[in-house]
Amino acid sequence: MSWPHAPAHHFVYGNTFFITGATHHKQQLYRSAAAMEELQELLFAKAEQHECGLQAWSLLSNHYHLIARGDGDNVRRMVTRLHTEAAIALNRRDGARGRQVWFQFWDKTLTFERSWLARLHYTHENAVHHGIVDDARRYRWCSASWFERAATPAFAATVARVKIDTVKVYDEFSCAGFAGDTKAAATPPHS
Repeated sequence: MSWPHAPAHHFVYGNTFFITGATHHKQQLYRSAAAMEELQELLFAKAEQHECGLQAWSLLSNHYHLIARGDGDNVRRMVTRLHTEAAIALNRRDGARGRQVWFQFWDKTLTFERSWLARLHYTHENAVHHGIVDDARRYRWCSASWFERAATPAFAATVARVKIDTVKVYDEFSCAGFAGDTKAAATPPHS
């Protein structure tokens, strides 16, 4: 049953999913490089543990976007464990025991190639969209630089050409004051 106060999560076996997660009250809880690094490493570990192939990711101070492929139940478990373990780690780091860190997440099964390509591009460019960096490849907590290295030049060019100005994504977040980093992104597991 879907409840009106929370998004329904309809995970299907062996699909590709676009996921957006948000912190509680859109608080910018991940403001330090150390906290962001810990969140990214945990994401990679949970993706590997739950056999989810990360195709794109963008982690910001109060939300994230992911594209993951895998068994629907595994993807759901990955996100749930990510939220639980990330909250525990951040609260330990900040000395804020019991604080609610994550609010919820939204997911969309990507069934059309054009939709998938647009969301790949959108996710890679999310730090630019929020004004954190001018070049997504310089933001270390997103997949833009990794994708440029890992994808064939033809595929990278195809994704870069896809228009994203009309993509409908829940992304009503302000990330003002968050400082990006110029180091390249790490390589995810199961890529």
